[in-house]
Amino acid sequence: MIPHLPSDASCGEKGDRPDQNMSGAKETSCASISQASCSDEDINDLERAPTQRSTGHTTGDKSAHAAHTSLDLRRTASRAQTILERVFTTRSVVDPPPPPDGGLQAWLQVVCGWLVLFTTWGWVNSYGTFQTYYTDTLAQPASTISWIGTIQTWLTFIVGIFSGRALDAGFLRPVVVAGAVIQVLGIFMMSLSTTYWQLMLTQGVMTGLGGGLFFTPSLGLIATYFDGRRAFATGLATTGNAIGGAIYPLIVKELLPKLGFAWTARALGFLNLGLLAIVIALMKPRLPPRTSGPMLDLASFKDIPYTLYVACLFFSMGPIYFTFYYLASFGEQSLHLSYSTSTILIILLNATGTPARILPAFFADKLGQLNLLVPTLLALNIAAWSWLAVSSIPGLYAFTVVYGLLNGTYQSLMPSTVAKLTPRLDMVGTRLGMAFGVLSFARSRGHRLEARSRARWVGGMGA
Repeated sequence: MIPHLPSDASCGEKGDRPDQNMSGAKETSCASISQASCSDEDINDLERAPTQRSTGHTTGDKSAHAAHTSLDLRRTASRAQTILERVFTTRSVVDPPPPPDGGLQAWLQVVCGWLVLFTTWGWVNSYGTFQTYYTDTLAQPASTISWIGTIQTWLTFIVGIFSGRALDAGFLRPVVVAGAVIQVLGIFMMSLSTTYWQLMLTQGVMTGLGGGLFFTPSLGLIATYFDGRRAFATGLATTGNAIGGAIYPLIVKELLPKLGFAWTARALGFLNLGLLAIVIALMKPRLPPRTSGPMLDLASFKDIPYTLYVACLFFSMGPIYFTFYYLASFGEQSLHLSYSTSTILIILLNATGTPARILPAFFADKLGQLNLLVPTLLALNIAAWSWLAVSSIPGLYAFTVVYGLLNGTYQSLMPSTVAKLTPRLDMVGTRLGMAFGVLSFARSRGHRLEARSRARWVGGMGA
């Protein structure tokens, strides 16, 4: 007969029962289970051990040992599960407070975002330097070579559909690590490439896929830490885009004549490896995982403001990256600039966008993101078409500065506006990724127009 345990006593307490040996055994066994409750089945298993030992049966010792082993395994499995959840799902508090809108941890995420934008869109926006070099060295027309940059941009955008949802689901760290590995590996493999298709697979596919995996969730993460200063924080992070777009061409310009293409690419790979290691170490999600909900939240398109905003971006996106791809080639082939001088155009284009990403973002938090973004987007498209009128070197430099300022403002305000139109912070990654996915098709559509237009413009200007 098994004695009854009082309901108001823990399983480790001593009861006022005559069978002190049995009670002591239960106390010792249950107390050894840290932070675990003792079920009736566990208690029965443990109580059988002293009873059977008292009758001299050796099978009782085996049962007691098996019971202890089973409970130890449960404890170990529970602890292992907790560790795995902390490492791979980056779980945070269950009920997070409102965005802190500042503080050390919040600004560290801005630093991470800056490094991510440096290594993704800074890398993408510097493609014009490679476009000019490939046009001079590969036996392919410029319109064909530009597909490398187009595929890179398209993947960086469209992969955000999945990586943005991964942020909301709590899988930020594994996605960022995977993206960093793929991108850096792609750059190192690019250093070994000698043909068009090898460059397409390495620089186009691998670096685009890797960048897409960590770009969208890193940008969405900033929005979860800020509210009143969200546009400003995002604007600061996007300066990494502009500075990276100036640094990469500068490195290529200086190293390519001295080290050659292979070691220049490896130097860029080591640079990205170091910067992304810092990102992985400092990045920290704030919200608990949202495990429910589809990968594509099509219900978001029932939100009229969000849908109209994405549609507006889609129809105006085509010519925006035209300049980053063809500006250097235009200067070299139409205005007969040297490769070194034409590379300076890409550096200037990106560098002038740095102040434009900070000041407008600061005022956007006070005046409203859309109130500044709409006129900026209109002016940017007008500036893009004004390239048709450029026929001199001073005019080309003036166009570069104006376009760099307007494009910097646009790229600063665009993601923070998506967050502003998202009612729930745990859906920012999903909505941002969906918007980028739509924009990826606008970018590929724009490439076909750009390739044909460039052939006519360059041919006409060079005549």
